[in-house]
Amino acid sequence: MKKLLKLRLLAILLLSISVVSAQSLESKIDKILTEQFKSNETGVSALVAKDGKVIYRKAFGKANLELNVNMTSDNVFEIGSITKQFTSVAILMLLEEGKLSLEDDITKFIPDYPTKGKKITVHHLLTHTSGIKSYTGMSKFGKVMTLDKSPLKFIDFFKNEPMDFDPGEKYKYNNSGYFLLGYIIEKVSGMSYPKFIKERIFDKIGMNNSYYGSYTEVIKNRASGYNKRGGKFTNAQYISLSLPYAAGSIMSNVDDMLKWQTAISNNTFVKKEIINKAFTNYTLNNGDKINYGYGWSINEINDVPTIEHGGAIPGYLSMGISVPSENIYVIVFSNCGCKSPTNTAIRIATLAIDKPTFEKSNSVSLSQDQLKKWVGTYQFKNDVIRYITLKDNQLYSKREGNSYSSEIYPTSENTFSFEEGYITYRFSFEDGKKVAYFKNRINESKGVFTNQKAPKEKKEVKVSADILKTYDGVYELQPGFDLTIESKGDKIYAQATGQSQFELFAESETKFFLKVVKASVEFHKNDKGQVDALTLFQGGREMKAKKK
Repeated sequence: MKKLLKLRLLAILLLSISVVSAQSLESKIDKILTEQFKSNETGVSALVAKDGKVIYRKAFGKANLELNVNMTSDNVFEIGSITKQFTSVAILMLLEEGKLSLEDDITKFIPDYPTKGKKITVHHLLTHTSGIKSYTGMSKFGKVMTLDKSPLKFIDFFKNEPMDFDPGEKYKYNNSGYFLLGYIIEKVSGMSYPKFIKERIFDKIGMNNSYYGSYTEVIKNRASGYNKRGGKFTNAQYISLSLPYAAGSIMSNVDDMLKWQTAISNNTFVKKEIINKAFTNYTLNNGDKINYGYGWSINEINDVPTIEHGGAIPGYLSMGISVPSENIYVIVFSNCGCKSPTNTAIRIATLAIDKPTFEKSNSVSLSQDQLKKWVGTYQFKNDVIRYITLKDNQLYSKREGNSYSSEIYPTSENTFSFEEGYITYRFSFEDGKKVAYFKNRINESKGVFTNQKAPKEKKEVKVSADILKTYDGVYELQPGFDLTIESKGDKIYAQATGQSQFELFAESETKFFLKVVKASVEFHKNDKGQVDALTLFQGGREMKAKKK
């Protein structure tokens, strides 16, 4: 009897611990999401699953600002480049059926494609190593992005562009490659890409709230997409969904994405040895890893391997992370191009696997001499220079070309973390020389100490709030790509279309620089003394933009 009573008490205790732990995880995720997504602004839908079962499913903010409709977990979003997962699995299904080979030259499917005498394979398209020019990086894309085009017609738009590099020589993220894969799916299967995805994937696993994107079809629970300009939310810019196509035109919600992830984990569409090809970390011709498979990035969180991908399309951003060793899946959707869920999803994943990121309060205390030991300039591969400096007993890191220095906090005598938590330094002495290992998640590179001196910081000047206010507005860098300037009191910020907002720092009344990247902005006045244009200086280019 006593033994039975003890077992019952133990079971109750374990259940209580489990409930408290679940509540703790829920409140922590709530805090992360509500800090970024306010109740009266654009929203977020997030889901976390373990072993295929939902352990967190919530939404915050608004699905439609104009109608004041709250976001729910049922809302449907454009998922952008997460579409590439569906495209790669479709290709693998056709591979398993013997209808194509990963080593097939693309001219087998598009005979007149100009490959410049190079062999470009299906594998190259899947891994972003083809060297084909990505159409979303072409300046003239902004002029056609609202036009409906058939796949072959749009392939004509980019196929004659010069190649960026020989196939397999480099990795460069490429939407043209996945557009071509969509056409190959059509050619091989005899079905349109939307029909193939619906009938052979969505219908097979009951993804009843997923669609090939459409603006004319009535889609239940569609979340409206927004951007932010001049501090105000705006409806997302229109883009014809015939152009993202197999690279980015699918719509879905968090529940259907869990069905998708579960089907992938269960080898529902192809055998295990075939789906594993999607999760292989492929290499370039020289043997260097690219940290990409087929439609999924290969990464890690605090040394735990992950498989993931994000998506961006006007008005929407998305991020999905799978942690195979823990059977954890995190999916986060945002309905504003101004609020990226990438770091949010990473932070949530660290909590779900109980590997929380570094917090400043956990840093250790080191003496001035211990900190001073690692000060210096370090030369990394690809001519990257990083400077480690010491000021007021605080170490800072700055990459050459950036104006901004970041604090790094000691976690031991020779290891340091950035505030983000998953970017770190490890210092040591090798063959009598100081070396630094810089690690950003899966990417780690070694830097060797040099005698080069760190450049002096640019001096900031104060500009009055009244003058800063005259710079507010939207400036068109090119069709479909704007730079929004917004002042807030004595501070001023810049935000490019689909990117985060960054602070500008004044070096004169009209010239400003960024600290996050090597770039600067100069404002211009017309004959009437009104600010009507700016010039963006970045990467050796000067881009003039007129105020809208």
